Order: sequence, then structure tokens, then C-alpha cells
Amino acid sequence: MRYLTSILIFLFLSACNQKQETVQGQWIKGNEQKKLETIENQFRGFDMAMVETGYRYQELYWAGQDENWKYADYQLEKIQKTIENGLERRPKRAQSAQHFLTVTLPQMREALKKRDTVVFNKNFQMLTNSCVSCHAMEKVPFFTVKTPTERQSPIRK
Repeated sequence: MRYLTSILIFLFLSACNQKQETVQGQWIKGNEQKKLETIENQFRGFDMAMVETGYRYQELYWAGQDENWKYADYQLEKIQKTIENGLERRPKRAQSAQHFLTVTLPQMREALKKRDTVVFNKNFQMLTNSCVSCHAMEKVPFFTVKTPTERQSPIRK
């Protein structure tokens, strides 16, 4: 995501330096600083990272239930990257996320190596508890996380 963000900003700034005014997207107005602020606002803060994390959390769960371990590995990797990207935008959330990034995700990674649904389910519950704990530390305990009960994705093994 950081790489993509850098590319988008580079392309945007390159387009801003062109003399032509025929390019779509002229809703971004102002000087370069104001334009960068507008782009940052569109990327938003940690809330969008949590939307993606929630989606990947569900996919991780169903991958474990299907014993689709490569897909589970993929989702876990993306959860970590999404949270890291969110922390880049909102570093004040880093302390709350520290345990999740340094303990919970590595434990889940080790569980996935075992390729065992029972081990996966035990660690998935710990991951869920860690989500709830982080939300409490961030003073949003009403963001309750529970194990998915209904599959929304068409991805199957």
C-alpha cells in the first residue's frame, strides 16, 4: 500500500506540473500543500484500515475452516500489512496495536504452519480476543468482534 500510495502521489504531482488542463479529476484544488491534504483526507485514517482488516479477518476464518492454508497465510499477511499501513497514517494507534503485531499475528502464523483446524480455531479465538482488547484500549469497546457465523465471500477451497 505504501508503494501504491507513493506511485499515486508521484503521478498526481507529475500531472499537476503539466500545463494541460484536460485531465479528469480537477476536483483537487489549491496549492500543492492543499492538494496533498485533500489526497490524505481521501485515504482517511485508521477506520479504512479496520474495514479492510474486518474483511480479511472473515476470509482468514473461512480459509481455516476450509483448510485452505495458503489462502489463510495470504489473509494473515494482508491483515498485518493493512494495520501497518493504517499505523503509518495514525501513529497514535501504535501502542494499542503493538501486542497484536508482535505477539498475536506471529502466534497465528505459527498455528497456520501446523495445518490443523483445531490449532487454527484456538489461535483464531486468541486473535479475536486481541482485537477486542485493542478496541478497548482505543476506547471503542462497542466495536465488538466475534467469530464469523455466515460466509459472505465466494472464495472456497
